[in-house]
Amino acid sequence: MASFNIPKRIRAINQPDWQSTNLELIETDTPIAKPDSDEHLIRVYATAPCAGELLWAKNFPATLEGGKSGVPCYDLSGVVVTAPANSPFQPGSEVYTRTTAWRTGNAREYTIAVTSELALKPKNLSWEDAASIPLSAFTAYQALFEHGGFKAPWKDQAGATENGEKRLIVTAASGGVGVWVLQLAKAAGVKDIVAVVGPSNVEFVKELGASEVVNYKEQSLGHWIAAGNAKADVIFDAVGGQTLTDAWGAVKEGGKIVTIKEPAASRKPKTDPPKDVQDVFFIMEAEGWQLKEVAQLIEAGKAKPVVDSIFSMEDFQKAFDKVESGHARGKVMIKITSSA
Repeated sequence: MASFNIPKRIRAINQPDWQSTNLELIETDTPIAKPDSDEHLIRVYATAPCAGELLWAKNFPATLEGGKSGVPCYDLSGVVVTAPANSPFQPGSEVYTRTTAWRTGNAREYTIAVTSELALKPKNLSWEDAASIPLSAFTAYQALFEHGGFKAPWKDQAGATENGEKRLIVTAASGGVGVWVLQLAKAAGVKDIVAVVGPSNVEFVKELGASEVVNYKEQSLGHWIAAGNAKADVIFDAVGGQTLTDAWGAVKEGGKIVTIKEPAASRKPKTDPPKDVQDVFFIMEAEGWQLKEVAQLIEAGKAKPVVDSIFSMEDFQKAFDKVESGHARGKVMIKITSSA
């Protein structure tokens, strides 16, 4: 079993006041896993900021730990340092996950994760590539297979045939979540995938599985549908606003609109809405078994991470600024530890 020299103090990116988005690089005590619990101490190698996360506690104070300071970034890749005796992730295990926002985040050299959140890191990926995946893959997996009505054919081979008969529209398709919705849908046998992106990402999303592309700089989703293009059985929206309003005109009767930005019901037309449409707004949950399935797809060459850029821990502000710009292709990463 691997053994580690655990330092008493570590570096961390800290948000000293949850009423402000200001960050600082500090030195703090190393966290300790609670005895007789399912907590693991993880040495962190990479993490990723999430758009808007520095405002979560201010806007949704009931969703995060109490207090007025905290470490952001909930995706991670790293090595298990201490583990419960019955854990499948013993010291030395290379893991990846997204931890719950109820606990302190992972923009620190050591962090805590629980058994149910963890999965073994894909063997063919770097630390940064692996840490780019969890939030986006969890969200995409749950959007498609838990809320969207698609089947995971690696569990049920007949599901691929059923999936192949459905039409899917994906907005923000070149973003962190969108790239995983495209890839998981393609891996699941969906052949009719429409990606909504800007002009610089048209060829990019085709490479990831899109069969058709809507360039929103040339025409909105609403105008595209008005031009006679076919409506979708399922729409995944990560944009909200007018795009979500347009989604109501782009979904078939009896179809589904799955959203993560805002509830679709808030944009439902008051007159002549499509009949029997299910609208689902959800927040992803960390289920390590889903990342295990994703890792198998990655190792089989059926999916890949999309990393926009990598910043050092000292350049954390540049990483957050890039994320908040809304123009990243894939994920923006922060390297926490230089080498294994």
